Amino acid sequence: MTSEAIAAIRTTLNEGRLIPYLGPGTLALAGENLPLPAGPEPLVAKLTAKATVPHKIRKNLSAAAQYIENFKHRKTISSVMTDAFKAQVPPTALHTYLAAQEKIPLVVYAWYDNLMLQAMQASRTNKWGHVQGVSHAEHLATWVQYFNADNSLIDKEAELATAQAWESVLYYPWGCVTPGSNFLVSDSDYVEVLTEIDIQTPIPEKVMEIRTGRNFLFLGCRFSSQVERIFAFQIMKRSSEKHWAVLPEEPTKNELKFFKRYNIERIDMPLADFVAEFVQQKEAALA
Repeated sequence: MTSEAIAAIRTTLNEGRLIPYLGPGTLALAGENLPLPAGPEPLVAKLTAKATVPHKIRKNLSAAAQYIENFKHRKTISSVMTDAFKAQVPPTALHTYLAAQEKIPLVVYAWYDNLMLQAMQASRTNKWGHVQGVSHAEHLATWVQYFNADNSLIDKEAELATAQAWESVLYYPWGCVTPGSNFLVSDSDYVEVLTEIDIQTPIPEKVMEIRTGRNFLFLGCRFSSQVERIFAFQIMKRSSEKHWAVLPEEPTKNELKFFKRYNIERIDMPLADFVAEFVQQKEAALA
């Protein structure tokens, strides 16, 4: 069954219909002694190591970030988050492989590191750019910022016209450390977005255009929190009726409901094994 799923995913890739949706779990492919936080728990540990927060929210990332923002200022959160993701880590084999696939029109990256951005800058030959979610606390009345492939910021008036020429888009819904240290991380950040996300206002128009009729492949993602599930659903809204998620860990009840509701087939295998088999099948098909 797993081989059949991988074959189906490869077919959607070959047809230009695949949208990879990557989460912090993909950082595990970078090996041991990783200097970057590969998930909410290690990230909140870094935040609370730099600022004191009440014990009851020390393991809750958005609540801890909100407390620091309230009592230390938003600049403190930006500084701590930037410090947490400042280490230079080269892209993994997965990031590099996806970046090299010209038929992938959109990559969604739901974490704050820049490995996917590095990979695309190193190997993309077509016209592309990246879009990042931004906090209203730092960018009033602004949902996203558009950047060219060289990280130069695009003027707001020219965003849509510039994006129309892109053949590929890298979308960071929660922001990215590069180039502008944009982070959606506190409770208030999420409240601003979630208030409008049902009518799609915070989703970039180019992303909405690309996703239509396409299939999502979730890699290194968990959907145990409501925020994770809402973002994933709203980003994949109006796409195809079939998707996949590589998840070797035991799913929570909420994850199982989420998979069933949106027809997401779970692939029960370690991410490293999936990547090895998927890449091997793709290369064999090209031989």
